Amino acid sequence: VVHKTLLPTYDVFDEDRYFESSKGVQPIRFGEYNLGISICEDAWSFEGLWPKRRYFIDPIKNLIDRGADLLLNISASPYEIEKPHIRLRLLQEHVSKHHVPFFYVNMVGGNDELLFDGNSIALGKRGNLIAQGKRFEEDFLLADSESEQSLHYMEGCTEEELFQALAMGTRDYARKCGFNTAVLGLSGGVDSSVVACIAVEAMGAANVFGISMPSVYTAPESIRDARSLAQNLGIHFHTIPIQPLFEAFRQSLSGLFAGLPENETEENLQARIRGALLMALSNKFGHLVLSTGNKSELAVGYCTLYGDMVGGLAVISDVPKTTVYKLAAFINRNSEIIPRNIIERAPTAELRFNQTDQDTLPEYDILDAILKLRVEEQMSLDEIVAQGYDAAIAEKVIRMIHATEYKRHQAAPGLKVTSRAFGTGRRMPIAMKLHR
Repeated sequence: VVHKTLLPTYDVFDEDRYFESSKGVQPIRFGEYNLGISICEDAWSFEGLWPKRRYFIDPIKNLIDRGADLLLNISASPYEIEKPHIRLRLLQEHVSKHHVPFFYVNMVGGNDELLFDGNSIALGKRGNLIAQGKRFEEDFLLADSESEQSLHYMEGCTEEELFQALAMGTRDYARKCGFNTAVLGLSGGVDSSVVACIAVEAMGAANVFGISMPSVYTAPESIRDARSLAQNLGIHFHTIPIQPLFEAFRQSLSGLFAGLPENETEENLQARIRGALLMALSNKFGHLVLSTGNKSELAVGYCTLYGDMVGGLAVISDVPKTTVYKLAAFINRNSEIIPRNIIERAPTAELRFNQTDQDTLPEYDILDAILKLRVEEQMSLDEIVAQGYDAAIAEKVIRMIHATEYKRHQAAPGLKVTSRAFGTGRRMPIAMKLHR
């Protein structure tokens, strides 16, 4: 039995709370080899990998010092964008330092918010790539640790990799939770369109139900584009107008709201009506409701609690809006699946006439850049401004992030694809006394 030495307790990892660290390492004799077997984080203590050194024990070096001549790492390393490159560099550094072959075997599949990409690697003692496993699917490889061959490291484009990750995560989440079918609102916008494409890849077109829920504020082109998308994908498509329900809510509240102007209250009512309808379909037919909000919206609270946030899985909640557009371009790389108009028109929630997202938010390229610096790189306001961003905009974004923490605590679980997602790896208080 091999026990783990390094117990990560950061981001999504909480191992030190539940386990005890190994008291030491020792190679295992197997045939003519002394196998240096390590577990996941044990390989991540390489000096220079982290901005600030996390560990002062190096299990890999200790195994080498005790005579290991073939290194094996059994891993469940969660996927993040760009992480496969970091892993490869890490393994090559170990081989370069110790001059022994290194076989890295990684888990594949999704579990809750975490995605495991497989992509196992075998390196020879010169750092040459002997074998590489498939990404996002199970694989079986035979590799000779003494081989001198040097394969080219295979990688797809970022958008292809991300699409595969999200599809795998959706598929495994649905399967493990007992769902065979999925339902989502199709607004005629890019977010719901991309989620629909991911759902088809994950569950098959026959098992995906798209629902258009127009109101008086919904442009005819939105309905047309949503229907065209559904036809292109071959999914089920139904229309449920919400205007009669919206008017009934207005009438019920008219006495209490008398003399008050309409505002975001009436806008949010529409989103909550749509959420209730999707949940009703889920209850009646056993569909998994897929929430379609992106990371940019979730970060600043540009979403409605108990409205468009309802669902069993938030598929793209860790995907910034600018990246959603890149995914749409990838989906359309060979043919137009997502109608061009969906991608080209200004993003809008259509909860009032002539509304666009940028009535409330900065341009998405600016917003996403600030969010990355703040949420993923944890920069202060001064540090963000020093990067060249407007102080007033950056301060507004930071305040919106903190003021809407209560929404994220009640959001559906989302698939993690960046270094810092709004999930178990980011624990922030809700009550921060921000409101004056």
